[in-house]
Amino acid sequence: MKYAVIDRGDPLSKKLAEQFHTLVSNKGLVQDDQSPEIVVSIGGDGTLLQAFHLYMNRMHDVAFVGVHTGHLGFYADWQAEELEELAELMTKHEPQRVRYPLAQIDLDTAEGVSTYLALNEFALKGVNGTLVAQININDEMFEMFRGDGIVISTPTGSTAYNKSLGGAIIHPSIPSLQIAEIASINNRVYRTLGSSVLLPEHHHCDILSRKEQKLLLTIDHVNIERDDIRAIRCSVSDLRVCFARYRSFPFWTRVREAFLGYDVK
Repeated sequence: MKYAVIDRGDPLSKKLAEQFHTLVSNKGLVQDDQSPEIVVSIGGDGTLLQAFHLYMNRMHDVAFVGVHTGHLGFYADWQAEELEELAELMTKHEPQRVRYPLAQIDLDTAEGVSTYLALNEFALKGVNGTLVAQININDEMFEMFRGDGIVISTPTGSTAYNKSLGGAIIHPSIPSLQIAEIASINNRVYRTLGSSVLLPEHHHCDILSRKEQKLLLTIDHVNIERDDIRAIRCSVSDLRVCFARYRSFPFWTRVREAFLGYDVK
């Protein structure tokens, strides 16, 4: 099996990456940074997001596994002290492969249409002032938004920025997108729904710029500034991200440990 390792760059993560290469050498795993079948991310959730975007063009062929070197991460099944156990399982066993939804972001500008994928979320904000945008759902106007911004999250990203905005936590087996508002303006003149909206996989939403404005788009950790955006279409991608599970680590266990901070005895 061909593998690659992406580390966060701090001393501990670099040390663990070197240790992993040593543990799996001469045991049937071949390092191949160009076309790996398994990508081991060592660091945090941000490191795995970087790995995802690095190998985005290989979504059909690659699976990810995370080792966290700090606080518990939603994308990391393994802790630093468990690296030897992970390496042993990878050399002897086939993993369970689970596939989760991605968001597709189609950006319509004066230069044409560009397509991006998001594992966690897509956020849109005004750079120099209030964001003014019309939101359509399935090609019909839903609301005129005025406020700081809009976040479109995947189910796996529902525990991140979306949760801090009061959005719901969605199990990643449910293909969907969630729309959440950032500090919307609501008074007798301007009105928005004010709560998050969940769209199933066969629905889409369009965000239409309704004034001359410079916008900041954040797709996971990637930032883009544009002043020529006409429309942004958000939908559930036909592609799925694949995670390699070498042991059971249920989603709700991750949620409980991350936000409630206790183990079941």
